[in-house]
Amino acid sequence: MLAKRMTIMLLVTGIVLALIFGYKAVGNYFMNQFFDNMPVPTVSITESIVVEQEWSRSLTTIGTFKAKNGAMLTAQATGILRDIHFENGKQVKKGDRLFSLDTDVDDAERLRIAAVLENAQRELRRLQQLIDDRNVSEADVERAQNQVNQAHAALAAQDALIRQKTPRAPFDGVMGIRHVNIGQFISPGTELVAIASFDPIFLHFTVVEKRLSDIHVGMPIIAAADAYVDQEFRGQVVAIEPSVSESTRTVEIQAEFINQEHLLRPGMFARVKLPLGEARHVKVIPKTAVQFNPFGNLVFLIQEQGDSLQVTQRLIRTGQEQGDMIEILEGLEVGDRVASSGLLKLRNGSTVSINTDPAVQPTTDLNPTPENR
Repeated sequence: MLAKRMTIMLLVTGIVLALIFGYKAVGNYFMNQFFDNMPVPTVSITESIVVEQEWSRSLTTIGTFKAKNGAMLTAQATGILRDIHFENGKQVKKGDRLFSLDTDVDDAERLRIAAVLENAQRELRRLQQLIDDRNVSEADVERAQNQVNQAHAALAAQDALIRQKTPRAPFDGVMGIRHVNIGQFISPGTELVAIASFDPIFLHFTVVEKRLSDIHVGMPIIAAADAYVDQEFRGQVVAIEPSVSESTRTVEIQAEFINQEHLLRPGMFARVKLPLGEARHVKVIPKTAVQFNPFGNLVFLIQEQGDSLQVTQRLIRTGQEQGDMIEILEGLEVGDRVASSGLLKLRNGSTVSINTDPAVQPTTDLNPTPENR
């Protein structure tokens, strides 16, 4: 009896499990059929046509303007600031007096030293007259000469101290904003004012080592600054760093620009362009149409398939970039249609539709100047 009950229980359990697994298998089958036969949605993209343009051979990079001469003047002596002889932001000449510290005590000390020197010189002249009559020894004359020399040295040191309390412009330049005020106690090392000379002005930038052969001293250079829209400044390369940076594999270059109107200022950001020769014809597309990968760069080529459009991945080789555009060396021909936006939604064989709304079209400017906000 027990065996019969056990057999019935196992049979019922087997039937239940069979129904469960059967239901699961049938559900998975119909689900797979649904997804396999589900229509692929059409992806909305923009398209660009491969075109031919004339590009001038040039090297573009970025740089920073530097003053030809620039320094932060600091105090060398202690004293009370009595006078300021310049206006902030004004031009000064080399040697112009900038500050005057209190020198009353120093001037009095100089008068004392000058009197000592005069007495020592008088005594030396007297002894030199007596030595001819052998009334004094040569040792006395030498001792008097040493006193004169010491007085001369003391007077020179005092003059140097007074000069330190009267800072002057070390070169022709433009004054910055002073950091001190009249009546302020000044100690050695106190920052007084910055001075800079930027006519001409230097531009420092770097190029990768593989382009070093294209650069030479004297070659022309064009620079643009964000402060002056649609304005270019022209200069020339004046120096090339003799060594290549081991960490970045770049070489620092220095160019010089005439800056009579003082439009360019030290620290300004610059977009640099170095013309390298005659113009050439290139095939180009917007950079937004390219998927950049370690194994190679890809585009989605648009082709007609009956009444629909489909995309096919194609490996390409790219060249130089200029603004929003990139050069195509291999893989595409003039007139080919490529997807220029929505690439992340695409896969090989995707059906697409073309969005012609101008608001979503990628930019194709060779010299973009984004608005600063």
